[in-house]
Amino acid sequence: MLNRTRALVSAAVLTLAAGLSAPAFAQETLQQAADLAYRTNPTVLGQRASQRALDESVPQARAGLRPSVDLSVSADYSRTDSPTFGVVENDGGGVSVGLSQTLWSGGRIGLGISAAEANVMAGRENLRSIEQQVLASVIQVYADVLRDEEILRIRESNLTVLQRQLDEANARFEVGEITRTDVAQAEARLAQSQADLANARAQLAVSRAAYAAVVGQAPGTLSPLPSLTVPADFDAALEVALEENPAIRSAGYGLAAAEARVALARAEYLPSVRATASYGGSTDDLGDLGQLGDNTAFRAGATLSVPIFTGGLNASRVSQALEQANAAQIAIEGERRGVLQSVSNAYAQLVSARANVAAGEEAVRAATVAAEGVRQEAQVGLRTTLDVLNGELELRNAEVALATARRNEYVAQANLLLAMGRLDITVLAPGADVYDPAVNYERVRNRGALPWEGAIEALDRIAAPQIVPTPDAPDAPIDQRLKGDVIQTAPGELRPY
Repeated sequence: MLNRTRALVSAAVLTLAAGLSAPAFAQETLQQAADLAYRTNPTVLGQRASQRALDESVPQARAGLRPSVDLSVSADYSRTDSPTFGVVENDGGGVSVGLSQTLWSGGRIGLGISAAEANVMAGRENLRSIEQQVLASVIQVYADVLRDEEILRIRESNLTVLQRQLDEANARFEVGEITRTDVAQAEARLAQSQADLANARAQLAVSRAAYAAVVGQAPGTLSPLPSLTVPADFDAALEVALEENPAIRSAGYGLAAAEARVALARAEYLPSVRATASYGGSTDDLGDLGQLGDNTAFRAGATLSVPIFTGGLNASRVSQALEQANAAQIAIEGERRGVLQSVSNAYAQLVSARANVAAGEEAVRAATVAAEGVRQEAQVGLRTTLDVLNGELELRNAEVALATARRNEYVAQANLLLAMGRLDITVLAPGADVYDPAVNYERVRNRGALPWEGAIEALDRIAAPQIVPTPDAPDAPIDQRLKGDVIQTAPGELRPY
């Protein structure tokens, strides 16, 4: 643990040093950064592990279709003290193997499988959401480093210009062209520029550290940001988001799981049938275990279990499941509204950022012309030293604002794609090795499958409603979505929002 802590501290120091010195590394692209984060980011890897754990819920649910076998070993001893017979001691034991196979559970097993499958599909959408959020973070830290590098360049250039301006002011003061006040003004602006440069270096170090935390390595020489394709109008973006946003799709699968649990609670009213068999031997004398093979018994049979009275437990479970399904249905509307807000915010920020970029470019152009004109006019005595310093300050402020606006525009595009659910690794890094959660699911789904379990599942689902995991989010009441459900819901039992 101590070694790991030291390694993390060393990495932080190296990152800070890299941010201060800004050495030249190999050229690095956003595609490479996104691919590295996609493969190594702890948040993504942790969510993938959680999804693989969630996959195990399906084979656990399917285990109800398979027989259970148990081995029982027993031994007993008794001692009786009687005035008539004296001391009587008895001992005995036995070994038996029992087998139990569910033939029909009234749909309980099948509905449990459907609920587990729907939860797995919801988990996949949650994983997709986490991956896209991490990729959005990659874009943000990448753009932040580029912005701060540009601001640092501006500050360094400004310091050079102001140092030259101070030298000129001192020379002109020596010959009596300007006063000590002009020199002091130049010195004050130079000192402020030095402070701004220190702040720019510190901010770049912070951005580089954030980059290393998200991507997994300190940034090298970053290439310019590639273009992103976003919808031209708000309505198109919103239409895509309502269809593809992982939060809405996850809520849709959550509703399917809740519907399966409603039907599962109702299935508790139905009977179940199990086949049982046992084989074993017993002995009346633990000292002669060989008798176990001579005194054997085999039993086979079937058990029909019908719930008659459960003290209101089943009715309460049905009511609980219905309210949970109501909550799941309402959650879909909540996700829709959240996505509407996210798309609206991202689109508004994008429009604003584009306007700021256009205004910033014009401001830099005008400030460049103005600063050059003031410098030339000052040489012939038409402008003061303060006019020149103000012109330089306005130019640098315009350049910093433009760098910030360009960063904000790109991040707004990424946030819009994130809200739409289209910020996939295939967008940022087309050649990346895409992680497919279905691979692990298919590997574990039928683990331990037996030849006859398909027939038992088909039989078990005869009286159960058909629950198909789907990301669709209809507004119909729960009972209308339980296709084939022969148990009708009483009026008022479900209270749609």
